Amino acid sequence: MAETAATATLDPLEPRPLVAPHHDDASLNETLLAHVWAKPGKGWFMLFGMTLSALGLLVIGVTYTLARGIGVWGNNQPVGWAFDIINFVWWVGIGHAGTLISAILLLFQQKWRTSINRFAEAMTLFAVMCAGLFPLLHTGRPWFAFWLFPYPSTLGAWPQFRSPLVWDVFAISTYLTVSALFWFVGLIPDLAALRDSSKTKTQRLIYGLFALGWRGSGRHWHNYKIAYLLLAGLSTPLVVSVHTIVSFDFAVSLLPGWHATIFPPYFVAGAVFSGFAMVITLMVPARKYLGLRDVITDRHLENMNKVILATGLIVSYGYMMEHFIAWYSQNQYEYWTFYVNRATGPYAGVYWLMIACNVITPNIFWFQKCRRSIPIMWVASIMVNIGMWCERFIIIVTSLSQDFLPSSWGIYSPTWVDWAIYIGTLGLFGTLFLLFLKFVPAVAVSEVKELQLELKHAAHHHDGADAGAGTLTHGAH
Repeated sequence: MAETAATATLDPLEPRPLVAPHHDDASLNETLLAHVWAKPGKGWFMLFGMTLSALGLLVIGVTYTLARGIGVWGNNQPVGWAFDIINFVWWVGIGHAGTLISAILLLFQQKWRTSINRFAEAMTLFAVMCAGLFPLLHTGRPWFAFWLFPYPSTLGAWPQFRSPLVWDVFAISTYLTVSALFWFVGLIPDLAALRDSSKTKTQRLIYGLFALGWRGSGRHWHNYKIAYLLLAGLSTPLVVSVHTIVSFDFAVSLLPGWHATIFPPYFVAGAVFSGFAMVITLMVPARKYLGLRDVITDRHLENMNKVILATGLIVSYGYMMEHFIAWYSQNQYEYWTFYVNRATGPYAGVYWLMIACNVITPNIFWFQKCRRSIPIMWVASIMVNIGMWCERFIIIVTSLSQDFLPSSWGIYSPTWVDWAIYIGTLGLFGTLFLLFLKFVPAVAVSEVKELQLELKHAAHHHDGADAGAGTLTHGAH
C-alpha cells in the first residue's frame, strides 16, 4: 500500500498528495503542535526584533502625526489622498485571500484549502487591522472617529450615508468582525488539543479559557460544523462586497481614471491576486522552518500559483479595458490620464514597474516547472505584492495630480512620516504574524486529521475496487 502511494506521487500525470501518506493522528499531532511547545529559535527572535523595530516606527509616525496634524504628510492640493489611502486599499486587498480560502473553498468543498486556511485567516485579520489605521488617521481627528458609526445621537448628527467613506467603515468593521469569528471558531478544537497537552497549569488555564469547554462530543462537533458553515456563508458575499465598496471610493467620482464601471470586479480580482501572493510570501519560509512540508505540500503551493495566474489575467484584462475605453470614448481627459500621464508622466517608472510585476510576472505560472519551483514562486509573489502597491499608487496619485485644469496640477512626494507609518504597519503585521505562529497551531490540526482519514478511506476503496476488477478479469480468463 505504501509502495503504491509512493509510486503514485512520482507519476507526473497523477495529482500530488494533499497530506504525506505516512502520517497518523499521533504523528500529525506531534508535527503540527511541535512549534507551539518548542522554544523559539534565534531566527524567530531575530525576526521578532526586526518587526518590533519597524513597529516602533509606526509609534513614532503616529505620535508625530497626532501632535502636529496630517500636514506633516506629503498630502497636498490637489493630491488630498496619498499614502494613507494607497496603503489602506493595499492592506484591504491582502486581507482577501484568507476569506476566499476559508469560506468560498469550504463551500465548494475544495480539500486543498485545509492546510493553508489558518495561515490565510490570520493574515486577513492582521492585514485588516493595518488597513483600518489609515482612514482613521486620515480624518485628522481620530478621537472623533465614532461619529462615523450610526450610534443613537441625541444631537441628531448622523453620518452622511451617501459618502463612500462611510460605506468603507461599515464594510471594514463587518469584514473584520465576521473574519475574527470565523477564525476563532475554527481554532476551538485545536485550542482544546493544546489545553489537553499543556505541561503547566498556566498554559492549561489560558488555552482552556479560549477552548470554551470543548470536549469533542458529538453535540459539540454538530454545533461546531453548523456555526462554521454559517460563518462561511456570511463571509462569502463579504469577499465581493468589501473590495467592491472600496472601489466605489473611486468609481462614484468624476475624476479621469476613476470614473469607471469596471472597478468593482477589477478591484476584487486584484485583491485576491495580492492576497494569494502574500500567502505564498509568508507560507514558503514558514513551511520550511516549522517543518510543515508533509501537510503543506507542493500541490497546495501549485494550486495557489494557479489562482495567482487566473486573477493576474483578470487584472491584466482590466488594464487593457481601461486603456481601450479611454481610446474608444474619445474623452480627452481619460486619454491624457492613461496614455500620457501614467505611461510617460512623472510617475512613469512606477507605472511600468506595475506592468512588469502584475502583467508579465504571473504568466510564468503557465509553465509547470515555475509553478512547482519554490524560489521562483516566492520571488514572483513578492513582485506581485510590489506591483499591486504600485497599482494603488498609480490609480490614486496620477488621477489627482493631473485632473481637468493644468493650472491646478501638482506633484506628490511622500515624507519621512508617510514612510515611517507604512513601514510601521509592515512591522505591526509581522509582529502579530510571528506571535500567531508561536502560540497557535499554524495549520488546522482537526481538519488535517479529518482530511487524512478521508484520503485513507478513498485509497482503501480504490484498492478494493482494483482488486475486485482484477478478480473479475481473472475469472473471465
